[in-house]
Amino acid sequence: MQNKRLISLDLLRGITILTMVLVNNPGDWDNVYPALLHAEWNGCKLADFVFPFFIFILGMAIPLANPNKEKSIKNGTKYLIRSLRIICLGLFLNFFNSITIFNLEGTSLVVFRVLLTLIIGFALLGNYNFRTKKYTTILLFCCFMVLAFGTVQFQEVRLFGVLQRIGIVYFLASLTYTFFSTRVQIGVVISLLLGYWAMMSLIPIPGVGVANFEIGTNLAAWVDKVILKEHVYAGTKPWDPEGILSTLPAIAQGILGALIGQLLLNASNAVQLMKRLLVIGLVLVFLGVIMAVYFPINKSIWTSSYVLYTSGIAILLFNGLYYLADYKKIKKMFSPLVIWGVNPMIVFFLSGVIPRTLAMIQIESIENKSVSIGLQKYCYTTFLEPLFNTPMNASLVHALVFIVFLHCILYFLYKNNWIIKV
Repeated sequence: MQNKRLISLDLLRGITILTMVLVNNPGDWDNVYPALLHAEWNGCKLADFVFPFFIFILGMAIPLANPNKEKSIKNGTKYLIRSLRIICLGLFLNFFNSITIFNLEGTSLVVFRVLLTLIIGFALLGNYNFRTKKYTTILLFCCFMVLAFGTVQFQEVRLFGVLQRIGIVYFLASLTYTFFSTRVQIGVVISLLLGYWAMMSLIPIPGVGVANFEIGTNLAAWVDKVILKEHVYAGTKPWDPEGILSTLPAIAQGILGALIGQLLLNASNAVQLMKRLLVIGLVLVFLGVIMAVYFPINKSIWTSSYVLYTSGIAILLFNGLYYLADYKKIKKMFSPLVIWGVNPMIVFFLSGVIPRTLAMIQIESIENKSVSIGLQKYCYTTFLEPLFNTPMNASLVHALVFIVFLHCILYFLYKNNWIIKV
């Protein structure tokens, strides 16, 4: 296949990022349509496809960005620095709510955090020479680690997260693609998926007993508790849904995406390519369903069956988009989604920073003058919620309003041909 940007890949990425914003930004978490929530534990709902899709898409893009597989220390260093930049973005979002200086409070603290966000955002997303990027990134990463392990203020800040996992997967999937053959890559994927299943199902859990896949008592949770200690997601302590052991199958998913990217890169016949993708997608879905009998489909511990199932669905969806956008050349109707697909990292960053910033701005509640609430909640309960008889509709419209707001920013970037990359 000629080395050009695939509209279908941008479309799949755009659909994924837009869905992420939709499910992550309801007006009221107590009033959300069940279809937009994550599965409580085992299972796979709409929201559970977002993260694995992005991991898979990231993998697909690796060969397309480096078709010649340049094997060099310089190239490996570029992978590492880009990975660290993504990780640092995630770390900054985790540190955001704990950042303070000189006992600042209220508006002054908001202004300080916003200014710091602009500085960090430029440092990690700005377009400048690689040498400066390298030293800036390493310095920032070291600062985050010193703060996390050397200060009381950040002793419970979460170290892992969505962007951190993406950064780790990107680095290891890129190295595997660049320095190893297709056969070895397939072997790594199989080894990681089967090895993870074996560890989770066979290794007894200290202090618990027999191996299991239950909440908080599985091997992945134990590893997080022992190694990460307090540096985990507050909502699931003492384990982390993007923790250490569960990152292994996510790496396999990134490499699996890279294998499909190589198939795209080497394809000479579009029809044959689509037939192959259809077969591969169906086979992976089938294998995922079969494996789920022994290792349930589960996002929180990123089970091997979850990797196979979501990767298969991603391939089938991509195949349909490829047929419409790249084969049949039907592009105009998809342009709003392409706008989201070409600038995903800025969406990740803004959708993390904006809600955190709005929550910091406290306003006196109309119902109770002695209580202050965040600006987002104030606007929602005062202006948006009263317009709807059904709370779930109001909550959904809040997410849609946020999508429109982000779309305006992305449209401006797209029209000016600005692609913000790490």
